[in-house]
Amino acid sequence: MKICDVLLSEYGKASSIPSPVNRLMTDFAVGFRDGRDINLGVGYVNERTIPHQQIQRACEKVLAHREKYRAALNYGGAQGSPNLIESLRRFHIENKIGGITEQTLNSRDIVIGANGATSLLESVTHLLPAGIVLTADPMYYIYCNDLERKGFKVIAVPEDDEGLDTECLKAKLSALGDESAGIRFFYVVTVNNPTCTILSNNRKQELVNIVTRLSYETGRKIPLFFDNAYSDLVHDDTVEPLVSALCYDELGIVSEVGTLSKILAPGLRIGYLIGPRGPFLNSIIQRTSDIGFSAPLINQEIASYLLDHGIESQIEKVNNGYQQKAKQVKTWMEALLGDNIQECRGGSAGFYFYLTLANIATGANSDFFKFLTRTTGQKVVDGPSDAQHPKVIYIPGEHCVHPNGDMVEVGKRQLRISYGFEELPQIHTALKIMKSAIDYS
Repeated sequence: MKICDVLLSEYGKASSIPSPVNRLMTDFAVGFRDGRDINLGVGYVNERTIPHQQIQRACEKVLAHREKYRAALNYGGAQGSPNLIESLRRFHIENKIGGITEQTLNSRDIVIGANGATSLLESVTHLLPAGIVLTADPMYYIYCNDLERKGFKVIAVPEDDEGLDTECLKAKLSALGDESAGIRFFYVVTVNNPTCTILSNNRKQELVNIVTRLSYETGRKIPLFFDNAYSDLVHDDTVEPLVSALCYDELGIVSEVGTLSKILAPGLRIGYLIGPRGPFLNSIIQRTSDIGFSAPLINQEIASYLLDHGIESQIEKVNNGYQQKAKQVKTWMEALLGDNIQECRGGSAGFYFYLTLANIATGANSDFFKFLTRTTGQKVVDGPSDAQHPKVIYIPGEHCVHPNGDMVEVGKRQLRISYGFEELPQIHTALKIMKSAIDYS
């Protein structure tokens, strides 16, 4: 008798096939050689920005002050550590983050995720019914791939130099007609990943107004989620101070998802959501309880201590470091890649540049990609099989644009490179290899 394999849900079936980026990074990681190959694709923070000694000291302080940090090595509550929630409130109010005031937070609450900001976004896909999600194009491919595996239909709206193009958004909403009843939520990354385009305050306010009007037209509140993962990393002094979308929200539809990964350490796994009190926020808390309470309590208490002791100088240090790297990398790109770059986004916030090359394909089947991954099949390019020449990994634009969107063709000539994780000498070497790849293409 033949026995069938394990019965999977529709999501399980979709998840059994690795996403394109998952396959790309896995294939590269298998043969990655530390000290020789260069990874400009990974979204890791720079190790020098992580305050190792301060984290160690914070851990000691937390364990030594049990009256404040109660049972720090035990389970925590589903909403998160009260200490961390209070520290986050104080951090936003005292530092006037996005113009947030005590009044702004009076009708809202803070929830700590189970495993970083991504766990909160993943919870959204379980708590809201499947339907249409609108986002920017290029899109945050990791989350958007997850949305589609869970049965959501992603509609990606092209961005310009101010972020998601609201005129294009209005046209797409109009084209939906009666299908607009199927809109479940909007998802916008304020410093976009992959492009690091900064969503302007005017554009942000217009988005809130558009979704507010749509909510009234449909007779129900449509959530608008702003992902602020990189909003604390605006290191260009010429950029206007970012205003929180919460300040524009009168209907109670805006939630902001933040993280301490970029300014402290990804390994702490601290993500949080600020949103209006009500059934949705309650469901987020219950979902967090269902999947194992919130993040490890010791990590939350460490994060709380760090927010209360010197976070401002830490953020300044992090931004100064990325600012210097961004300026140097841009200088090298202009010198080495020059006219081959048709458009360059990023460099003012976060730690990505998003390039559009003039006449060079960048996809996984392109000569450019094969040269950089040493898979051309030519020994003079790849090097001997037992000692290949240095490889360079990046994220091809074909994975960053929506396959059914308006940017498919231009996406074939685009790529995201990170100046976060690798140090400047390695990045310089990678750019010189990229120049050779362009010449080869």
